[in-house]
Amino acid sequence: MPCELILALDVPTREDAAPILRHLRGRLKWVKIGLQMFTAYGPNYVREVAGMGFDIFLDLKLHDIPNTVAKAVESLGPLPIRMLTLHTSGGGEMMRAAVAAQQKTNPKLLLLGVTVLTSMDAAGLAETGVTAAPADQVASLGKLAAGSGIRGIVCSPQEVALLRKTLPADMQLVTPGIRPADGAAGDQKRIMTPADAARAGSTHIVVGRPILQAPDPAAAAQAILEELSGAG
Repeated sequence: MPCELILALDVPTREDAAPILRHLRGRLKWVKIGLQMFTAYGPNYVREVAGMGFDIFLDLKLHDIPNTVAKAVESLGPLPIRMLTLHTSGGGEMMRAAVAAQQKTNPKLLLLGVTVLTSMDAAGLAETGVTAAPADQVASLGKLAAGSGIRGIVCSPQEVALLRKTLPADMQLVTPGIRPADGAAGDQKRIMTPADAARAGSTHIVVGRPILQAPDPAAAAQAILEELSGAG
């Protein structure tokens, strides 16, 4: 299965997003709506973007006690979303509760377990009390997620090859931290090019600023799609 491109719609307002979505409509399948846009505009904005024909990845990174996360999944389940994130560091009980709620409310929804954020490196993890190397922490959390019934993982592309050796073959691996070869890293520390991420085994890549900040976002997205198509 070819690796798919997800646009991270991380812009300040829906007015900023509108021309980008208009130009990418019919060219791009996936759009990620994160905390910034969801907090500003709520569920109706999810419905609006889905109504334009996009598949929605709702990136809220849920992390709370098991009952609260389960109730949040139940509340979000009826929305027209295909993916939803939660933090694997919430533990097995929390993830199992989320999976049970997902199965009850939206069996087709893919829950994605976030492992180690791509903005973090070993020093950042150490500040939180985690002494393991990022790759080791990702592998540990990925194994915990898989054992809890989670069918997709969010990780840096640099950990994809490792996870492909340790997790079930049908696990979906969604990787932010993607930068074209000529792109700036920004605040991302564990990055990879689209083609390299696809070859490593990513099922989906998440790209934001290299598309959003391009003079022609549609052309930038098309270039990444073409890079992915040639990565086999």
